[in-house]
Amino acid sequence: MTRAVWVKADDAVGDWDDRRARITAALEAGADWVLVDEDDVERVRELGEINVAAFRTDGDVTLVDDIDDAEADDGDTDDSAASQADAIVVGKNGEGDATIDLPEDFAGSADLSTLRRDGDFQRGAYVRILGKEYERFAETAAEEADHTIVVGEDWTIIPLENLIARIGEETNLIAGVTSAEEAKTAFETLEIGSDAVLLDSDDPDEIRETVEVRDEAARESLDLTTAEVLEVERAGSADRVCIDTGSLLEHDEGMLVGSMSRGLVFVHAETAESPYVASRPFRVNAGAVHAYVRTPDGGTKYLSELQSGDEVQVVDTDGNTREAIVGRVKIEQRPMFRIALETAEGDRVETLLQNAETIKVAADEGRKAVTDLEAGDEILLYYEDTARHFGEAVEESIIEK
Repeated sequence: MTRAVWVKADDAVGDWDDRRARITAALEAGADWVLVDEDDVERVRELGEINVAAFRTDGDVTLVDDIDDAEADDGDTDDSAASQADAIVVGKNGEGDATIDLPEDFAGSADLSTLRRDGDFQRGAYVRILGKEYERFAETAAEEADHTIVVGEDWTIIPLENLIARIGEETNLIAGVTSAEEAKTAFETLEIGSDAVLLDSDDPDEIRETVEVRDEAARESLDLTTAEVLEVERAGSADRVCIDTGSLLEHDEGMLVGSMSRGLVFVHAETAESPYVASRPFRVNAGAVHAYVRTPDGGTKYLSELQSGDEVQVVDTDGNTREAIVGRVKIEQRPMFRIALETAEGDRVETLLQNAETIKVAADEGRKAVTDLEAGDEILLYYEDTARHFGEAVEESIIEK
């Protein structure tokens, strides 16, 4: 499930210097959205690239759609084009935050009328949960809103549980939080969690930690298993791929690669020192160009397809995962081993790995160089009894051998 962090930076935060500090911290931490007042949209654009949602209050927010329409009409845009927002949010200074009383049946709601206006743009609703009637209002708003922001006032988890159960499938549900700890709770509520959180905090460390909570909540946890080495034989030379990432990998981390998508071998990153070469803690020597590598979305890619800017999945020996950006792919002709394995299910899988002592797999006794592998060794892999078509799992009979 994709998670997101929004950072609140409207005039309730303070003057522009205060708001700018929050927005800068959000940009540096890797937050997904900032929520600002409409007058600040242009200023945010000048600070950096981030999704911008704008509270719609007294004036009109210039939307990406409106600008596109203006360009189509006269080939140019007016001065307001610089103030474009990615989404409008209603509810501030209105019914959503109790500035205006809620209509009894919501039919005459000005906030909902704004949400219903025509236009191909993202809509958001901001609702403070002040009681059961505001829960119902949030449910009604969610029928129109792409994003529904709910902010509790001294609430327990119960209102969020109610809203996840009732509207979690029809809108991007965003829970208001003030700390990374609260964000973690929001992402875990009902074992489903909110889609996003709206963080209201001035602390750059809190913003960074909330982004880390987001990343952790979105990651897979894989059930790794072991397979027995049947044979290791020299296989001549092949075009070998080193994946150099933009991240430093830990000693127990690596990637899942293999000749057969159903059985991917855990290959350690080159974090260990060697008498022959210095460590390369950003690198995994992943095998030949034909092999698969697992990606963060649960799919696979051929090693030959990888290029700078792609994402690959990093996994540790306990099955915890994270994503890393490919910085460089090095393809060189090198001597290879063919490694044949038998899984606990009796399935035979294989892969090609370079014949070099710096390439290590996870064996029962710990890290083991492929040059030291022998028949009977048990090594770590990820096994799933499914076929792949263009990297996607499919219910289809495919023979790989």
